[in-house]
Amino acid sequence: MNTLIDLVSVNQELLVYLAIDITIAIMLLGTMRFLLGVTSQVNSTEELAQKDNFAFGVSVAGSILALGIVLTGAITGENAPSYTMEIIGMLAYGTYGLILIKVGRFIQDKVALQHLNKTELIKDKNLTIGIIDAAGAIATAIIIRAVLLWVDGLDLSTFIAITCGFIVAQAMLVLATRIRERKYAINNQNDCLQEALSNGHLALAIRYSGQVISTALAVTAASHFLIYSPDTLVVNLLGWLVFGIIMTLLVAILTSIAKRIVLWGINLVEEVDQQHNIGVASIEMATSISIAFILTALMA
Repeated sequence: MNTLIDLVSVNQELLVYLAIDITIAIMLLGTMRFLLGVTSQVNSTEELAQKDNFAFGVSVAGSILALGIVLTGAITGENAPSYTMEIIGMLAYGTYGLILIKVGRFIQDKVALQHLNKTELIKDKNLTIGIIDAAGAIATAIIIRAVLLWVDGLDLSTFIAITCGFIVAQAMLVLATRIRERKYAINNQNDCLQEALSNGHLALAIRYSGQVISTALAVTAASHFLIYSPDTLVVNLLGWLVFGIIMTLLVAILTSIAKRIVLWGINLVEEVDQQHNIGVASIEMATSISIAFILTALMA
């Protein structure tokens, strides 16, 4: 009987922690939608319900999913010593994750895809830009989640580590974008990848999204090999960079091989780049992400 009473007591306590985490998570998810409207200088309700702006809707959906991914890194399954600490921890990690998603979007806008005015293009209902914006947010969230799970504690050094890991990973995403731009130019008589995206090349956006997300997954593999310590932060961050480069190259090589097998007999440049074949591009995206998932799972 005493065991049953103790079990009920424990379950009640877990339910309180669960209620705290879910409540904060829903509040932050709701905040994300309106925050995107403010930063884009639009009325989100008007864009979604009256103008039927699908590009804006896809962008918002990507950001909400991204925040949900980040929050799974904030919720580790280990309860804080008190309800107050649980609220503080969840709010701190969740809010900081939301901020980093916005910073990651800014880096993608100003550095990775600097020739695109994504905000204006999304206002103009460019679905292609909405897709790559969503993919960029999701890729950023995957990295933030990995860093949140990697660090330990809730102090200044923790947030410094999260920020530094985020910067290293963003550098890898920018590098991956430059490589994809170069490859596209070689295959298409020096055409510009960003210009093609701006012109609404939907198939190219789908392929690019898969490449960005698979790169993010590859970078997170470093968290399985490095042990977090505030005293060895610089060494750990260099480790993240080295592992990120190695894993990104490995995923790219294995994905290239897998695509040749999965899409045997199909000219990918002709079908995706020139004929805008969304079906083939979707298979490319699925293959890229699948290889990255499999490889990171093996590393774990």
